Amino acid sequence: MWSKPWSYKEGLTIGTGLLIIGILLQMTVGAINWDLFACPVNVIVLVVYIIALIVMHLLRKRVYLFSWLSHYSAAVSALLWVVGMTVVMGLIRQAPSGHAPNASTDLLGFSQMIASWPFVLLYFWMVTALGLTILRASFPFKWRRLSFLLNHIGLFVALIAATLGNADMQRLKMTTRMGNAEWRATDDKSQLIELPLAIELKDFTIDEYPPKLMLIDNETGRTLPEKSPEHVLLEEGVIKGTLQDWQLTIEQSIPMAASVATEDTVKFIEFHSMGATYAVYLKAFNQENQTTKEGWVSCGSFLFPYKAIRLDSLTSLVMPEREPQRFASEVKIYTQEGTITEGTIEVNRPMEIEGWKIYQLSYDETKGRWSDVSVFELVRDPWLPVVYAGIIMMMAGAVCLFVSAQKRKEEDKA
Repeated sequence: MWSKPWSYKEGLTIGTGLLIIGILLQMTVGAINWDLFACPVNVIVLVVYIIALIVMHLLRKRVYLFSWLSHYSAAVSALLWVVGMTVVMGLIRQAPSGHAPNASTDLLGFSQMIASWPFVLLYFWMVTALGLTILRASFPFKWRRLSFLLNHIGLFVALIAATLGNADMQRLKMTTRMGNAEWRATDDKSQLIELPLAIELKDFTIDEYPPKLMLIDNETGRTLPEKSPEHVLLEEGVIKGTLQDWQLTIEQSIPMAASVATEDTVKFIEFHSMGATYAVYLKAFNQENQTTKEGWVSCGSFLFPYKAIRLDSLTSLVMPEREPQRFASEVKIYTQEGTITEGTIEVNRPMEIEGWKIYQLSYDETKGRWSDVSVFELVRDPWLPVVYAGIIMMMAGAVCLFVSAQKRKEEDKA
């Protein structure tokens, strides 16, 4: 070992050394605080790193380590170590940034792998080998290496931008109330941050799935059958259904209802206003013991309580809360420049304005469809265009590789 030329044995040994050094650093100084690399520190680090790569490339004939780092055996060895650490990352539950990591793996930092010294050192080795390989292949430049360079430069740009840009990414949560403009949001540490834009919630809407009728155990409250609960979906036009031994017949349906207490019971009437709930009047006939129960069943709302029918000493018929199918917010967004933008934000369909992506996150679930509160997630990643540029370069390299392969096939046929 260590006789020139170096091979995979030396590469795996170097990886082991970096792993041990990383573990010692993790145990002594703790995890890496990426917040310290926010702009302009990350830009300075990038410039210094690029200069260091160029110096290493120029000294490759004097320092064998620099020359070997641009060899495929170094790249493959580094890649194997990083892939191995990535597999470990996938097997261990990762603690979110700013949260306390898992105590059993905190010593090695494996529950926050991105901030752990072992992973970062091995990752740095892989990226360095990639950068020196690019420099070696670039001088002198040859057109037949274009696809190789595009692929490798694109990968290098994407990896570096994703790593150093992580400190500049902001992920905030904003809670807005109907009719009010909000310009403050909180980060993952619950710190209040003022933004260069304000969001006014104009309207909030929910499309709900049809309500369900289900049986529950009177003692445990669990749905029946316990392992595979059954339900009757009250879609439009449905007037009958069966749950175990009970035959259900819907006598009356009120999509917008309010409960009214009478002398001996509770009934439901039409109520087209905030807090209205869904209610049905039905008859339940037991096919086994020939008994009949009837009454109102409702899922309730924040204004009116739910209503169930006790069928016998063991079971009751209930209507669970309706599940949201789609929820969206009509908003008006104000910027410091004075522009006003109106639009709709819903799940998986964010709005993008001045580098911010605004996602629909949640709402006041206690009020459901009548919620006057909407919660948004605002994400800003100024390095994301650089990452996209690297990906586009890799795609262009793949196209060039395909075209050159086709040309070689045509030349071979000729």
